[in-house]
Amino acid sequence: MPAQDIITKVEIWPVDVPITDPFVVATGRLVTAQNLFVRITLKSGARGYGEIAPFPEVGGDDRPTCLPVATQLAVTLLGQPPAQYKKSARLFHDMAAAHPAARCGLETALLDALCRHNGVPLWGFWGGFDVRERETDITIPIADLERTVALARAWYSRGFRLFKTKVGMDVEQDIRRLEAVHRALPDVAFIADANQGFTREDCLAFVHGIRRVGGRLVLLEQPVAREDLDGLAAVRHLTGVPVAADESARSLHDVMEVLQKQAADFINIKIMKSGLLAAMDIAAYARAAGLRLMIGGMVETRIAMGCSFGLVLGRGGFDLLDLDTPLLLATDPVKGGYRYEGPKLQPWQGHGLDLEAQAPDAVTTIE
Repeated sequence: MPAQDIITKVEIWPVDVPITDPFVVATGRLVTAQNLFVRITLKSGARGYGEIAPFPEVGGDDRPTCLPVATQLAVTLLGQPPAQYKKSARLFHDMAAAHPAARCGLETALLDALCRHNGVPLWGFWGGFDVRERETDITIPIADLERTVALARAWYSRGFRLFKTKVGMDVEQDIRRLEAVHRALPDVAFIADANQGFTREDCLAFVHGIRRVGGRLVLLEQPVAREDLDGLAAVRHLTGVPVAADESARSLHDVMEVLQKQAADFINIKIMKSGLLAAMDIAAYARAAGLRLMIGGMVETRIAMGCSFGLVLGRGGFDLLDLDTPLLLATDPVKGGYRYEGPKLQPWQGHGLDLEAQAPDAVTTIE
């Protein structure tokens, strides 16, 4: 290992990014992305970026708990060669199994720094299996009828045709919201994401209602509580609509149980809910077992979302992309990296993630 290829500094700082519309789901509400950025510097001068994007209602983490955990993990990196990232990731899991967002941010920055040092894009490091533009859905949060239609029209005018609509608080209102969008924009398709908000009976009523009004429902994402795998399986078999496990698939063990119960057609891979390397293991296992893959995120900027897009480009095998949250933010704190052209994500060609983020004067520095 070259002497210069060791980690000399880790910096962590908070980032607050307003969301254009309140991000309301069945289990919570977010108006500002309260995330952390991570920057790792190597002795060679190469720097890599990562992001910690907790969503308490989904992952259990929040920023005040993530910062001290990330700081403790960062200490273990000093003097270590970045090429031993798998060893570092195992140590992170041993130290902070319950804090996947913190682990993810450091793992991402570690790999970004390594790829910049080696002069390869992150997707190239992962194999460059499927490097092409890809299309994402767009998320419509839970809102009143008028705002739901207004948001749908605005995104439609920008080229979006697959709407991931948050549901799960009121079945009849959810049906009315999707019906209104369908009437206004009859050629769109829907992913309905209940974030565990439905009972089995609610979900059956919802699917029946959407079929009655003629809406095209292509996926039900986590319609029932994460531990209710029997309910997931029942919804899948009784509705005939493909089901995606999200909150029910946080770990490899979870995915094994989902598979055993035949409870889902898709696994939603999120690096923030599992940790980056764990998410890669989950994706490989699920795909080998015959499950289909979608990939999403929490409320993330283009740092974390760029890492997820890198997985799509590098590893391949992802059928559905839900990589839209940077479009929901009022500002973009990141320069460079991949870019959006309407619903299309355009690959980057530079090293690592090929992006930069400006650090404030006050950061947590470990060196």
